[in-house]
Amino acid sequence: MSLNPKSASESERGGHSTSPQQGHGFGTAPVFLASISTILGAILFLRFGYAVAHVGLWGSLMVIMLGHLVTIPTVLAVSEIATNRRVAGGGAYYIVSRSFGASIGGTIGIALYISQAISIAFYIVAFAEAFKPVYDWLATAHGINLDSRFVSLPGTVLIIALMLTKGADLGVRVLWVVCVILAASIAAFLLGEGHQQEALRPSGLNLTAIIENPDNFGTVFATCFPAFTGMIAGLGLSGDLKDPQKSIPLGTIGATLAGMLIYILVAIKLALSATPQVLADDYFVMAKIAIWGPAIYIGLGAAALSSALGSIMVAPRTLQMLGRDNVLPISHLNRLMEKGVGKTQEPVYATCVSGVIAVVFVAIGELDFIAQILTMFFMVTYGTLCAVSLLEHFASNPSYRPTFHSRWYVSLVGTVMCGLMMIQISTLYAFISVGLMAITYLGLRRSLRGQRDLTAIFQGTMFQLTRWLQTTLQKSRVISSEDGWRPSIVAITRFGERRLGHFDLLRWICHRHGFGHFIRLLHGEYSFSSEIRSRTHVDGLIRRTEVSRAGIFVDAITCPTFKLALAQILQMPGISGLPNNCVLLEFDRESPNEIEEIQEGARLIANTMFNVLILRSSGYRFGYRSSIHVWVTEDNLRNAPMMMLLAYIIVGHPDWRHAEIRLFACSETTDAEREADRLSTLMREGRLPISMQKVTSVSYDSKEALEAEVARRSDQADLVIVGLTAETLNSDELTQKLQAYDGANDVLFVHSIAEISID
Repeated sequence: MSLNPKSASESERGGHSTSPQQGHGFGTAPVFLASISTILGAILFLRFGYAVAHVGLWGSLMVIMLGHLVTIPTVLAVSEIATNRRVAGGGAYYIVSRSFGASIGGTIGIALYISQAISIAFYIVAFAEAFKPVYDWLATAHGINLDSRFVSLPGTVLIIALMLTKGADLGVRVLWVVCVILAASIAAFLLGEGHQQEALRPSGLNLTAIIENPDNFGTVFATCFPAFTGMIAGLGLSGDLKDPQKSIPLGTIGATLAGMLIYILVAIKLALSATPQVLADDYFVMAKIAIWGPAIYIGLGAAALSSALGSIMVAPRTLQMLGRDNVLPISHLNRLMEKGVGKTQEPVYATCVSGVIAVVFVAIGELDFIAQILTMFFMVTYGTLCAVSLLEHFASNPSYRPTFHSRWYVSLVGTVMCGLMMIQISTLYAFISVGLMAITYLGLRRSLRGQRDLTAIFQGTMFQLTRWLQTTLQKSRVISSEDGWRPSIVAITRFGERRLGHFDLLRWICHRHGFGHFIRLLHGEYSFSSEIRSRTHVDGLIRRTEVSRAGIFVDAITCPTFKLALAQILQMPGISGLPNNCVLLEFDRESPNEIEEIQEGARLIANTMFNVLILRSSGYRFGYRSSIHVWVTEDNLRNAPMMMLLAYIIVGHPDWRHAEIRLFACSETTDAEREADRLSTLMREGRLPISMQKVTSVSYDSKEALEAEVARRSDQADLVIVGLTAETLNSDELTQKLQAYDGANDVLFVHSIAEISID
């Protein structure tokens, strides 16, 4: 399953390589009519009295408001997306897929198509309910108990046959007639004086009156929500519109607002005209309130028929476009579904498939069951639409240039409301629905490689978020304080992937508590060819971060000398938005010729007030990562807090999860125990995970004796951490110091500029 680039691009221009879609050239009116006739459907006539009875007028108004907190953001999001690009056939699917890529569009398109196909059944079943007086008359006069499916199943076949033979042009003409009947029916109800029996009318308007043992709010909402989902029905005519970028926003927004107003008026009229018990017992109570009762049955039939017509026009066109983009899992099925007949490319095969799905659900025949299934599909579809719109707002993609603008917080409200109401209706079904959407997306993403997907949107969103954070932090002039210090480290290497000891050290330190920037130095003059070479090295380092799961940033720099490269790096901003505070250098213990370069760099780093970390690596490569030995001498007490903090940070990485830290307090005096006590107190106050039994006092009377102690006690240590004084760093002793502790394996030298508090 792969997207055909030719097909997609030609569709975007309004054509197709083998079957150009010219459409009917409709204006705004069909969009409005298709939407409003679907909104004012079966729920209005059959179930809104049930809603007022079970949750009261106040609860019914809440159902309307909450429903529109989902639908209005969705309408605005879709209207915005629709004005971003040229719109062809396929409705909401086409609009989303051309703006956000086939993976996202296909995921939404499949869920939307299933919703639309089930909607056909829902409205046909409701249409059959309009013949209730006929069923009652047959039962009373002739003793014939007729099942509503004797009407709904033939009605489904008939409406599909009409669409196959006459196409969308007939559907739009019928919509005009149906909407006139619908308007007259609603007017007859609103102008009625109340229930025919005066005793069954309420004494006044009671906002909270309900029946005993009512259904919960979630059930009522799930039953009624399909009433509000028709607002994007007109989008299915996108390929048949003369000016879709104008007609879609005007038609959908106008229908949504008009529908919301009518539902509010109907809810108030129901509460004024009949008691809650009457509303609960009689689904056709509106007929007893209206000026002329049969108008309600006629209106229900007209509303259900118009909604079914809207769905049968929209669903096949969505499926047809899914086939044209090769989104369906079977290649032959894609070829079949994309076919159209005639000059207007009527989706005959897609209509047949939609009809089969509709017949299956019509055969079930239970209106409330179909309504709740339909609600969950629409909820997850609308929630996804709002979420994608929200992310696109934050991503600020320059190619996303709609002429109609919604607001990010409106899309956020729609996303949150969809999630909350899905959980309110059924937590289990909510998770199943989201899981199915995720599986569909992952499947499409895998098969449609190279297409724009959520990754691109998330990258744009993260880019904007990072930019905002960095500029905000810079404006607030936040710096690392003594009690909130965390390492922000830049590491530099000229050996690439041949020596990655300090790459590993950097990723361990920056696993949770720090920020790391690993830079590959390429010697030479900067040029285009050197830039290409550096990008290649960066790609290799990125692969290394993926394999090792390193949470660090990698880059490359081309420079003629190590010192000049270091000078540039010291001026680089920190990737976290905070300034860098440490520089990590590395040399191999078997390559003493590297020390001169390290010496020069360390002094430059210290003189520019950065903390200096120098790793002397060896072939031992940190051994089994089971022990870290920290050696603290009297002249290095200033470095001790950073040394112990780094040890604590390193053992927090999963690679060191079994490691222990041992601390050696060294003193040239006979009172080494006092120094050990001081360090123990420091650890205790700083809550470092070093047992008091792991603190050892060591007395020595010469450097040679100290080295002997290190060789004896730390020869099996996986990492040894020692300090560097400022005097040593700026003297000729630095070379000797870096070559000291020959009995140890990998050694990390630490020189702390900052005064760090760990308590």
